[in-house]
Order: sequence, then C-alpha cells, then structure tokens
Amino acid sequence: MPQIRVRDAASFLGVSDDTVRRWIDAGVLSSAKDEGGRTVVDGLELAQLAKQNAVLPTDPSGVGRSARNRFVGIVTDIVMDTVMAQVELQCGPHRVVSLISSEAVRELGLELGSVAVAVVKATNVIVETAGPVE
Repeated sequence: MPQIRVRDAASFLGVSDDTVRRWIDAGVLSSAKDEGGRTVVDGLELAQLAKQNAVLPTDPSGVGRSARNRFVGIVTDIVMDTVMAQVELQCGPHRVVSLISSEAVRELGLELGSVAVAVVKATNVIVETAGPVE
C-alpha cells in the first residue's frame, strides 16, 4: 500500500498537519515511520477517510444528467470577445476553466460572483502519477 507523509495527507484533504496528527492519535488513521523516520499514513485508509468526509455542495441546477463529475463554484473571471469566452470558476480548492460561446455566457447570465456548475464528461480525463510505470 502507498504510504503518504502527514503534510501531504493534510494537503490532499484540505486540513492542517495537526488535524491529521489528531486523527492518528484518536485512532482514525493508523501511522508508521518511513525509512527517513517521518510519520506516514496508509494511502488506502486516507482514501477511505477522504471519501467518508467529502462535503459536496448542492448542485443548484436541479438538472439530471449522465455526467457524474460536477463542480459547483463561483465565477471568478470571464474573458469574452464577440464569439468565444473563457470562464473561470473556483470550485472549492479547484480552479476550472471552460471555453464556451459568448452567446452561452449571455444566455446563462454568467457574471463575476455568480454561482455556476462545471460539468465534466469523464471520457477525456487524464490521470497522472509521479510513480514508475511498469
């Protein structure tokens, strides 16, 4: 199983290092020492904890759809010309940028500070890792 350093685990979950240490002390996460003597947690346990504790904002659209990847956020930037627009949303810790028509921006009433949902169809998602490829 992958072993993840406390500071990285905290970063992945959006909490402080101290929070991860408290979880270790409370038995929520088990820990070990790596070859450098640093405290690490089990990657599988961390993934399960992340999934359990996920707080997803409610999708305000009320629309049913087949795409499962929805990011609710705030519009933070719009760069628009006569035909196309670049719309940036901040969805929690994630920045999502979409290129859509200027007409769509106007029809949706998008403006800085408005709430919007970025819907990502997962047929074109690339997954990367720093680990070796076998």
